[in-house]
Amino acid sequence: MASLVIVESPTKAKTIKQILGKDFEVTASMGHLRDLPRSTFGIDIEKGFLPHYINIIGKADLIKKLREAARKADKIYLATDPDREGEAISWHLANLLELDPLTAQRIEVHEITPTAIREAIKHPRSIDLDKFKAQEARRIIDRIVGYELSPLLWHKIMRGLSAGRVQSVAVKIIADREKQIDAFVPQEYWSMAVELTEKGQNHKFTAKLSKIAGVKAELNNENTAKSIENELKTLNYMVKESSVKPRKRHALPPFTTSTLQQEANKQLNFNSKRTMSVAQQLFEGIAMGANTLGLITYMRTDSVRIAGEALEEIRQFIDKNYGGNYLPEKPNFYATKKNAQDAHEAIRPTSIFNTPKSVAQFLNKEQLELYTLIWNRAVASQMKDAVYEQTLMDITAGKYEFTASGSVLTFDGYRKVNNVDTEEDATENIPYIKEGTALDLVGEPKGEQHFTEPPPHYTEASLINKLESEGIGRPSTYAPTIQTIVSRNYVSRSGKKLMITELGNRVNDLLTAHFPGLIDLSFSAEMEEDLDNIAEGKMEKNKVIEHFYVPFKKSMTLAKDVIEKTPPPVEVSDVKCEVCGRMMVVKSGKFGKFLACPGYPDCKNTKPILIKIGVPCPKCGAEVLERKTKNGKTFYGCEMYPKCDFSTWDKPVNEKCSLCGNIMVERHDKGKKIIHKCSNPDCENGVKRRIINRKKKSE
Repeated sequence: MASLVIVESPTKAKTIKQILGKDFEVTASMGHLRDLPRSTFGIDIEKGFLPHYINIIGKADLIKKLREAARKADKIYLATDPDREGEAISWHLANLLELDPLTAQRIEVHEITPTAIREAIKHPRSIDLDKFKAQEARRIIDRIVGYELSPLLWHKIMRGLSAGRVQSVAVKIIADREKQIDAFVPQEYWSMAVELTEKGQNHKFTAKLSKIAGVKAELNNENTAKSIENELKTLNYMVKESSVKPRKRHALPPFTTSTLQQEANKQLNFNSKRTMSVAQQLFEGIAMGANTLGLITYMRTDSVRIAGEALEEIRQFIDKNYGGNYLPEKPNFYATKKNAQDAHEAIRPTSIFNTPKSVAQFLNKEQLELYTLIWNRAVASQMKDAVYEQTLMDITAGKYEFTASGSVLTFDGYRKVNNVDTEEDATENIPYIKEGTALDLVGEPKGEQHFTEPPPHYTEASLINKLESEGIGRPSTYAPTIQTIVSRNYVSRSGKKLMITELGNRVNDLLTAHFPGLIDLSFSAEMEEDLDNIAEGKMEKNKVIEHFYVPFKKSMTLAKDVIEKTPPPVEVSDVKCEVCGRMMVVKSGKFGKFLACPGYPDCKNTKPILIKIGVPCPKCGAEVLERKTKNGKTFYGCEMYPKCDFSTWDKPVNEKCSLCGNIMVERHDKGKKIIHKCSNPDCENGVKRRIINRKKKSE
């Protein structure tokens, strides 16, 4: 029989089969085939944390087919994903198929292209036991946490809860931020600006007050601001120092898993789960006419390295399509963080000549959007810097000092491809005026009142950035971690914001009080380093597990004796139960809060909590309600659904568009301020918005 290649997914199997042809049989394991049992602990602590693996229920027929195919094959290649999880799947496959892990033909597939697949077949290796041990250590530690801590939460708080090593830290990060926001006390302050022009010239520019008598200007109240305004009207203004100099801005490195998730969230409004799902499709293969081709390299990576051949291809593309003026003399190289697994590459197109325009006809909307993001970032990373001409002026008026600055783009460089505007780009174009030049005040000084703002709520993008910067978890864990804490109702989504729930706070408070080591950020980062060291053969697996287990077990023993069961406080609503007349109470469930009759089990009446936002439905005039999807994301819909199908992700406001008369909605501008945009996407003041399929959403 032909050689057998075992991959993880049917899509990948189909693509690779097409590349290798009739001499190879390619099949899929459908992910893991063996794991720890779900119904029992599955780890023998006394025998050195020995795991007891069983075949996953429901995969018996698949295992039988794989064994039959393996018996007929002349050669077997294990081509599971090129990471620790993939290494573990290959190890289990070797055991199931009675292969020697030290001689099994393991191949790594970082991109699904004809060249890469054939090269991988030429260079098989044995299974990397150190990588497998690192994955096994993580699995054992996570099982210990989940199996021992989750029942404690069930008993002390409510049934159905779960705890996890990374998810509990993520909940703590969000809860701590919420406490900072709640405790924040706004402080008043004022800014002062003047509009100036050179005598005899028409070019006006703005200068901001920076110092008073050589000390940083601090205006804390209106009286001080008004007094300075009056004084500034009478003073003479002069340029003290002035300079014009070039300023360069470097291109960002190609994407890693975490940076892709962050940018897709910011630019495309994709959550991390959606990003990884679409990226998986682009990696495994897209049907392009008669052929199927993987369009991007492996999408679970924390490396920013690009292979030499790919670098040369990108440079050729830049030179041919944008000109030598955009091509650096040497390739741009980017520093990889300390604990990155640099055996992988960054996420990049498998061929830069597969431009978004050339493949658009084969991709759906989401695939094209994400592929364009990846393609633009990869090309831009190898282009010259963007160059700005920056003008700086220091201006004096008596004891007052002002600063004025502006910049003009003189060479777009990488922005020719990846032109993502930032607040820094939106600067005033100010003239260069020589030192000692007198200036005229235009109009009156403008004092503006401000209040300090609390730290912002975390979004998926900023939470992933925080987890990565703290060294917590791995890029591949971020999407499932966020999905878990939202589905468990520890965290809810409000637009892009991640908000801690009452249940999340209770769980976090319990863990903080009794398991501080488990959710300590530095401890979690050290655990990731230890797992890296196991993968590199520098640390022994059982010593790492024992280092975690001993203090954890001690904390568990104390917690069981000390923690008292604390039922949540009863919150009585103003809604009367129409069945028995009692006042209904607020309860929490899997999908958030709801109203329930306190007479349970005699009366089992329940109903959803209707959150009115005080805005009439633009279609039928009924109330618009704040609602939640099954994933906890907030949207807004008519209370008369399904008779009226009005719904929107953006919060409607009680205001009509002056241009077309449609209802206005809240949006955030680049400075994070709330602005009102028209809900009609065809209006000049409109904002494009995704339509919600109400039939698929939980009420």
